[in-house]
Amino acid sequence: MNPMKPIQSISPERLPELLRRMPKAELHMHIEGSLEPELMFALAARNGLTVPYDDVEALRRAYVFGNLQEFLDIYHAGTMVLRCEQDFYDMTWAYLQRAAADHVLHTEIFFDTQTHTGHGVSADVVISGLHRACVDAQAQLGISASLILCFLRHLSEAEAFEALEQAMPHLDKLVGVGLASSELGHPPEKFARVFAKARGLGLHLVAHAGEEGPPAYIWSALDALKVERIDHGVQAMKDAALVARLVKDKIPLTVCPLSNLKLRVFPQLAQHNLVQMLDAGLVATVNSDDPAYFGGYVNENFTQTFAALQLTAQHAYQLALNSFEASFLDASVKLAYRHRLNEFFETFV
Repeated sequence: MNPMKPIQSISPERLPELLRRMPKAELHMHIEGSLEPELMFALAARNGLTVPYDDVEALRRAYVFGNLQEFLDIYHAGTMVLRCEQDFYDMTWAYLQRAAADHVLHTEIFFDTQTHTGHGVSADVVISGLHRACVDAQAQLGISASLILCFLRHLSEAEAFEALEQAMPHLDKLVGVGLASSELGHPPEKFARVFAKARGLGLHLVAHAGEEGPPAYIWSALDALKVERIDHGVQAMKDAALVARLVKDKIPLTVCPLSNLKLRVFPQLAQHNLVQMLDAGLVATVNSDDPAYFGGYVNENFTQTFAALQLTAQHAYQLALNSFEASFLDASVKLAYRHRLNEFFETFV
């Protein structure tokens, strides 16, 4: 099938339905950032804890952020309610149900242990709860899910090594490692040695770079960390040589439009550079980042971004295809998902 020709006949009126129903993968979603206020209050009650807000609506009203750090402060406060394996299971299961409803066939979920071990919760509890939900989702929801352990870049490389060591008994439950948290002032090269160790263990490598940080951070994520995928990466468009390299090496970028809007990377969604990224030939994808805090899961990111940027069904196909190609799935599984995507568009047309 050459999907492009029939896709051009899809009218703009049908685009929201297309976006909701098309098969896709999600590759940039922090599981702690999917913790909805209702579940946060429920887990707090179960664990005999309190949330420092009167009710769900008061908590939601606090989700106004001037920058990344303001978000991280309230995000980490929310993680305090997660205490036992069932808490991590319930949080992950809730996200996976939402993802399946959004026709996500595969997701690669970010998590970190350092936040939770800092609260006295062991890495074993965190990983076991997350993984059990992923296993159940494959059997009950038909969605595959992999786990990526993120190191917190505002902490030291020694602490990242400690987190990797604590995760060693669970390597079979992980697909890769990543780098998250406050970007500015914490360049990727700070973590070069721990990423080299993870690579030696056979783990895939990704890193947040070029969200608030400069294009130089993307260069060093590629050269010092040797990552296979850049998370965010929207600042790459400021560096033509970097764009050329990303295109040449087919390095995917996991873009999170509503996150970029909420954290004021772009003042308006209509000013987002996703169109320019696609036009340049970058392997861009659309993802939700921290959906409970940023106003939408993956389908909401698609529908709002497409409306703001006047994107087309052809863009939808390319972004969905990119999401599968950018994943860490086996080549045979990627091919099967590509066929499934083509069949969907043929049927939809």
